[in-house]
Amino acid sequence: MNKHLLREYYELCPSGVCQDFLTEDEKRQVVQENVLFLTGILQKADTRNGNGRIYPRKVLEREMDNYQKLVKEMRALGELDHPDDSVINLKNASHMVTETWWDDGTVMGKVKVLNTPSGNILKSLVESGVKLGISSRGLGSVREQRGDTIVEDDFQLICFDFVSEPSTPDAYMSPRIHEGKEDGLTKADRINRLLNQITRKDT
Repeated sequence: MNKHLLREYYELCPSGVCQDFLTEDEKRQVVQENVLFLTGILQKADTRNGNGRIYPRKVLEREMDNYQKLVKEMRALGELDHPDDSVINLKNASHMVTETWWDDGTVMGKVKVLNTPSGNILKSLVESGVKLGISSRGLGSVREQRGDTIVEDDFQLICFDFVSEPSTPDAYMSPRIHEGKEDGLTKADRINRLLNQITRKDT
């Protein structure tokens, strides 16, 4: 089965519903260094999104476990708008995901806007009141089942990008104040994925 580039869009924190998830140090960065943080929904499991696709919980849990390695190593970068490939272009990086967590079947996240050309554009858009969404980018195949498009087990999450139109319900983000491989993954990342898969099968 052929893999395709799968891109999903979510609005983050509509109407400022999200709570203030910032740590004291992050609040200090906001006040003293003018850093912008965004929080909200990154993905949803077992929910039909705007693109008509459903991500099974077990697939999304596995990929978020793998993604944690990038978050911990401060490599969970994303771009402003979606490129048409599976590689994260560092010169276009606009933000970095600093934390993710589950809230029932919803993946929540915290994003730090970077002081890069694309990051400065992102910050300007947010400060100007432009409503932006977060969008996952990954590689995988899909199958049709009773009128739904189900993302298969071979799905590999690459990153989360900022876009103008999210497809995941309620995935707009809001500001919170107070060796390049074909799939963008290193050999160590692939080994980490495999270990996570083995561990999940044993539990």
